[in-house]
Amino acid sequence: MRQQPWSRRDFLRRTAAAGAVALGGATVLGACQQVPQAGGGGGEGGAAGTLERARQAGTINIGIAGEQPYGFTTPDGTVTGEAPEVARAVMEALGIPEINAQQVEFSALIPSLNANRYDMVCAGMNITPERCGQAAFSIPDYSALTAFLVPPGNPEQVATFEDVATKNLQLAVLGAAVEQDYAEAAGVQTGNIQVFETQNALLQAVTDGRVYCAALTDISLNWLVNELNPDAAAEVTDGFRPVVNGEEIVSAGGFVFRQADNDLREAFNTELAALHESGRWVEIASPFGFSEDNLPAEGLTTEQLCSA
Repeated sequence: MRQQPWSRRDFLRRTAAAGAVALGGATVLGACQQVPQAGGGGGEGGAAGTLERARQAGTINIGIAGEQPYGFTTPDGTVTGEAPEVARAVMEALGIPEINAQQVEFSALIPSLNANRYDMVCAGMNITPERCGQAAFSIPDYSALTAFLVPPGNPEQVATFEDVATKNLQLAVLGAAVEQDYAEAAGVQTGNIQVFETQNALLQAVTDGRVYCAALTDISLNWLVNELNPDAAAEVTDGFRPVVNGEEIVSAGGFVFRQADNDLREAFNTELAALHESGRWVEIASPFGFSEDNLPAEGLTTEQLCSA
């Protein structure tokens, strides 16, 4: 069943060394290289110019943040993840067969986009009002639940942030991620919340016993344990929707464009919606831990998320 509520969530802010790899080709984009702008820059002219330029070149430049399983580079240099693979399918439908990826820190994704270092962000970025003021988002690409990373058997039977607060447990979160806000809203004491910078650091904190549990999306944590660390002494709880001020919170992520690039964004939206409706999105995203349950809720719009 598709998830019905919507709201805001900041995805994990894992940083990675800047670099660039071609997806489907050998072209490398320099870390500080700017994307040439056609059509004179802003407005509709600039939007049409970006789409047409990419079609003529047969390639488009994207930004990723090295976050698994959203958008990352494998040890052999392949750029992959849910967002790059979905973007690749969309771009092929638009007549753009190649994607070049530049990897930057999560916090640099939108500033680098607006500095013309690439043409779109493919990083599973959550749609929030603040970000909507800085760039333009696609239609919602997917939604996700929150979960906890806990010791085997979950001896404290933690299932919600309220459980963490009531049991006075130590909790790990990623820096600048919204899970800390969820925890504090549920009554978890600030002194019981430890902040880390990477997924692996969260896992280490749980397995070392420095914290009882760590909070992230269920997609992130299941990938962290099942794919990256299958021998780790930890497990992932069932996903849930945090409650803040009596309202359930569910995340929705999307692709990001410069505000002037309306033609590119609208063309992208048309093909992304077609992937959702045809069932092909599930085929593309499922190798990265996504399922039909992660499809955006019926009627959920970017406008709603930008004003939530």
